Amino acid sequence: MSPAAHPVLDLPFDVTPDPDEFVRAAMEWHFSPETGSPYWLRRAQSLDFDPRRDIKTHADLTLFPNVVDELRDVPVRDLVPRGYGEAPDIVGTFESGGTTGAPKRVVCLRDWMDRVVAWSNANLDTHGFPRGVQWLGVTPSGPHVVGRIFEESAATHGSLGFFVDLDPRWVKKLIATGRGDLADDYAEHVIDQAAFVLRTQDIGVMTITPPLLERLARRDELVDLVNEKVRAIRWGGTQMDADSRDLYRTEIFPGIPLYGHYGSTMILGIAGQRYGLGEDDPCVFDTFSPYITFSVVDPASGEPVAYGERGRVVMNHVSKGLLLPNNLERDLATRIEAPDGRVGDSVADIAPVARFDNETVIEGVY
Repeated sequence: MSPAAHPVLDLPFDVTPDPDEFVRAAMEWHFSPETGSPYWLRRAQSLDFDPRRDIKTHADLTLFPNVVDELRDVPVRDLVPRGYGEAPDIVGTFESGGTTGAPKRVVCLRDWMDRVVAWSNANLDTHGFPRGVQWLGVTPSGPHVVGRIFEESAATHGSLGFFVDLDPRWVKKLIATGRGDLADDYAEHVIDQAAFVLRTQDIGVMTITPPLLERLARRDELVDLVNEKVRAIRWGGTQMDADSRDLYRTEIFPGIPLYGHYGSTMILGIAGQRYGLGEDDPCVFDTFSPYITFSVVDPASGEPVAYGERGRVVMNHVSKGLLLPNNLERDLATRIEAPDGRVGDSVADIAPVARFDNETVIEGVY
């Protein structure tokens, strides 16, 4: 029989644990020889602190080094906590976008996928997304976790999903090597695939990236089909500026709820657009705290910037299935105060840095 976890690690998705009690329980789970993963049990030997003794609050997660670059080479089985037993229910292994070199890999357990999708589905309800309809996803699949989240959402919040695959790595490679015309051709090919579905199927929810939504909106026939059939649009992958959001909401797709999310493979999830934002407000993203948390810091000092100021995004993932704290992401954002009861920061005005890990950052279509 597998060792039991502290009950605070297994609460329902809509019950928010005390963040400090939760972090302490997670440290016991991830660094106990009986339940921790081979990776973290080895890595603990090189830390200059004892996580089970010294990590007492959510704020103490800053003691951890940023280990994400090590995940380019770590066998993913070594990331699975031993507490899941000999036959853990693994949903899949997922990779970062490869924007800054060889991709990093994480493994996702079934209990986490169910938790984050249930949280996301509740957000969709808040934003007026209809349940039980058919979904169309124009998103990366394969090694990218967003494709699996789409699939799970389409099956649980919706009824079924239609998929149009997207290879963002190929688009970025084309752009980086000066073949932007081929990247344009590929993007138009993707929209062609979406058009076939929109013409022939009843689609109630569409998930798409902002650059591809812009391309779709250039075709009058597809704008008409979306307005006729689609009842809500979920976007993510790259940022959407306030002017574009306003144009979609008021002129191109009037009356259709437009909901954004912001995430990363390294947190195995997403942050959701805050409900009730005014027309002139920036798009603010709130996290699934305390499992997924952000901080916005000065990259030179590592200290938080003031609310309303811009800095680099640091992401933490702490759950029963995965521990990945203190990851300095490639994105800049404005620091926003989180809603009451949540730890960490909310973020707005997401934009990539120009260079990251000595590589030029190219967004492309995702």
